[in-house]
Amino acid sequence: MKEVRSPKKPLIYYGLIVMAVLLLFNMLITPMIAQHQVKEVDYGTLYVSRFAVLRKAYAAWRSQCAGLHGCAYYYPDDYYTFTLANEDWLEDYALYMALKVANKMKNWVEWDAPYRRRDKAVLAAFAAANEEEIGFWKFVQYKFSVQWQAVKTYANKKGVQILGDIPIYVSPDSSDLWTRPELFQTDGQVHLTHVAGCPPDAFAADGQLWGNPLYDWPRHEAEHFAWWKRRMKHATSIYDVVRIDHFRGFESYYSIPAGNTTAAGGHWEKGPDQAFIDAMHETLGQGGIIAEDLGYLTPEVKTMLAASGYPGMKIMQFAFDRREPGNYLPYTYTKNSVVYTGTHDNATLPQWCQESDGAVTDCARDYLHLSRQDDLARNLLRRGLASKADLFIAQMQDYLGLGGDARMNEPGTLKPENWRWRVTREQLTPTLAHTLRTLAKEAGRLPDYETQERTVYE
Repeated sequence: MKEVRSPKKPLIYYGLIVMAVLLLFNMLITPMIAQHQVKEVDYGTLYVSRFAVLRKAYAAWRSQCAGLHGCAYYYPDDYYTFTLANEDWLEDYALYMALKVANKMKNWVEWDAPYRRRDKAVLAAFAAANEEEIGFWKFVQYKFSVQWQAVKTYANKKGVQILGDIPIYVSPDSSDLWTRPELFQTDGQVHLTHVAGCPPDAFAADGQLWGNPLYDWPRHEAEHFAWWKRRMKHATSIYDVVRIDHFRGFESYYSIPAGNTTAAGGHWEKGPDQAFIDAMHETLGQGGIIAEDLGYLTPEVKTMLAASGYPGMKIMQFAFDRREPGNYLPYTYTKNSVVYTGTHDNATLPQWCQESDGAVTDCARDYLHLSRQDDLARNLLRRGLASKADLFIAQMQDYLGLGGDARMNEPGTLKPENWRWRVTREQLTPTLAHTLRTLAKEAGRLPDYETQERTVYE
């Protein structure tokens, strides 16, 4: 979880919510929910156990709806409203998941050809024979939507906005690719021809091979970016603000031949650039988007970002290495930007202060006019909060003063602790609340900021 403050409204960044809220719908009973260690997420147990719980909930829900109004099953009105509002993706997604179950969760490229190539007659026959299974996957999406909108409505009533995240690319094992392969770089036989990644650099001699499908941008443009418009309209319906990952990929993207074992040998291709931005403005207006603009930025990428009007990201941990020229020093932050102490891929702030090269932390102390006795991590928090950027984001670990044991993720590794840290109820103390409020007040970032003097360092 990350805590965010802006001069307008508090913003909260959510990663996921727990399906145990089904308890509120009288579909489950407490003994069915196993008690697990709350200090970290146990993904293995969740993967094994959650679908068994959800299927029990689905069976209970179906039994409640059986025989109503003379129908075999008559579901609540809001279920039909949900399915109608999301018919452009829900039917295909539910069919796709039912097929994955029938194929023992294999990647869809390993399915029999009639299913892989979406033979209409074969799919119709499968759907007719698997109505209950398809209904289960619709139910899961429906219940999540109801619960999530309840969370969002509650937050918005409290003056809190929710910041979400969307990757630029989809998974190769996804209903997106299976449903519309013509929108991606495929060979006509639903095999990928090129995939996404990053070129070799000083940190990775072979580059990064992500393996995601690349878009067929001329096809998207010919369809007036309709697929992307639907995707972004949905994202902005469940979040108040959306961060788009790898934003530079809309200007140009790194293309790697499918089948390569490394990212070496790839090349840069031109993306849709301003045409995509214009399409998003047409659909969404000019607000509500944050551009993840980290990494290798050409003048063309900077021009596209400036034309979009979307705020980019400033990472404080990147600011103090004199060997790496950049625009991350706090004095360079513009109002239309989002400042992070570090992202989920970086060390926690206390860990960064403890483990970074001495020349880097010395540079930070010199910049902030600190002695070696001063708390560098806390002063970096204050400096970011007091910047003139519209938004400031710090990981909860930074506010809690936690070190490397609480790091969220270390890119390029398969460490078992990656993505498992979570805050506990015991850590959310009145003292922490007072600290958060005090720091926000000092920087003029409370919701009633209009009545306060705000300290801004130019």
